[in-house]
Amino acid sequence: MPSTSLSSWGRTFQQGRVDPIVAHREAVAAAQVAAAALEDKKGKDLVLLDVSDLLVVTDLFLIASGTSNRHVRTLVDAVEERLGELGRRPLRREGTEFGKWVLLDYGDLIVHVFDPETRDYYDLERLWGDAPRLEPESAAAEA
Repeated sequence: MPSTSLSSWGRTFQQGRVDPIVAHREAVAAAQVAAAALEDKKGKDLVLLDVSDLLVVTDLFLIASGTSNRHVRTLVDAVEERLGELGRRPLRREGTEFGKWVLLDYGDLIVHVFDPETRDYYDLERLWGDAPRLEPESAAAEA
């Protein structure tokens, strides 16, 4: 993943145009912080999906991969620590004991951290293919 600034996000559709974000600004801000924490700990293949038009229970899915079960747990710990500094605590945590697929539910943001095999198997990006991907505006401008 190329190094990009996470200062602002835009919604990028397959046609390449950038439209305003539907998700709440607080969720996007939390996703920025979580994504930075994942990148700092070498998380792989970060994807942010705006599911706010598709689901009533959350606004965003942040999906990432770790290289091993231990790396997955390290990534999750980094997200929890960084969002905790903002006073945000997960409503639910699932999967931490196995480290194959860990879900952190922050209400408006759900963070999914997978090991590579489990991510390939469940393929959330395909399952939620109708959800627009959010990308840093600087990356969208370069494309």
